[in-house]
This record gives sequence, C-alpha cells and structure tokens, in this order.
Amino acid sequence: MRKLLILILVSFTLLQWSSFAEAASLNEAYKNQQSNVQVKRTGKVIRILSDDNQGSRHQKIILKLSSGNTILIAHNIDLAPRINSISNGDTVQFYGEYEWNNKGGVVHWTHRDPMYII
Repeated sequence: MRKLLILILVSFTLLQWSSFAEAASLNEAYKNQQSNVQVKRTGKVIRILSDDNQGSRHQKIILKLSSGNTILIAHNIDLAPRINSISNGDTVQFYGEYEWNNKGGVVHWTHRDPMYII
C-alpha cells in the first residue's frame, strides 16, 4: 500500500509540474497532432451540447479560443459536479488533458484525479 501511495503522489506531482507548460502548448499540440498534453487556457462558450450519457457521463461544451480555433470540453459529471451556471458567451478557464482530432481537439480530465488521496 505504501508503494502505491508513493506512486500516486509521484504521478500527481508530475501531472502538476506539466501544468506549467507554456500557453502556446495547446496551439503546438494541435499543429503537431499531439495528444496527452496537459493544458490550461481560457475560451469563450459558443455552444453547449447535450450530455454524453454513454459510459461515463460528460457535459460537453464548445469553446472558441483566442487563436480562433474551437475546442470541445468533455467534463466528467460522474466524477465532478455539473457546471449549471454556464451560458453561451461566457469566458471560462479550463485545465485538463488535450487529445488531438481534426475538429480542434477535446479536453477531458477537467476534474481532480480520483486516484489522488489527500
């Protein structure tokens, strides 16, 4: 159990360290078709989609970034509270893991890691 806890803490520390990447990393990840990139940015809500209820449930929101690109935010509402106060036109900050696709990509893991024990 002790080794497992240390591994989890090391993983969490590495995850936190990676969050300090330059803001341009999202643009670079898109250009280079990279995935598994930890990102923190802001965007403007341009569309709120229906929830994805297959498997883990996700709230889905499309944001427009300052670069002009759009991105899908897939917020897991089985592991974190739904964001009910969000509306089109709102500016939101997000932090999560970027996965590339040809539509601009998706950011998920916008919640705390359920394996992290305080």
